[in-house]
Amino acid sequence: MSESANAPKNQIVLDTATKLAIERTRVAYERTVMAATRTATSLIALGFTVQKFFQFDANGKPQTKHWIGPYEFGILMILIGLLSLLFGWIEYSRDLKTLRKLDPSLPRSTAGIVAAMLAILGLLLLVLSMLRI
Repeated sequence: MSESANAPKNQIVLDTATKLAIERTRVAYERTVMAATRTATSLIALGFTVQKFFQFDANGKPQTKHWIGPYEFGILMILIGLLSLLFGWIEYSRDLKTLRKLDPSLPRSTAGIVAAMLAILGLLLLVLSMLRI
């Protein structure tokens, strides 16, 4: 890192190698948050599917109550999926904030938008599952 004569006093001008290293790190963070998003998608879909699949037995009657049945299992899986998404997003945001201190010109994240859409969908499925709709 070096200071340029044209840059303001407190702004650091990064050389090309450093800029590329920051970009590689940013892309690695994007891949990590997308992995958390894929995991959350799988958990949420599994929870909702299990709950709906086992909601009725073969005769079309509601199943008898168990200590942990399909309803509880489905809710639990959806919650675990949402929590994994939340933890992945928190880590991603913290890491990007650190990178932005070095290079404020980093582009906005499309992975973050996908994660936010999944969070909204997951919350909707959680509410629908809890209402037993």
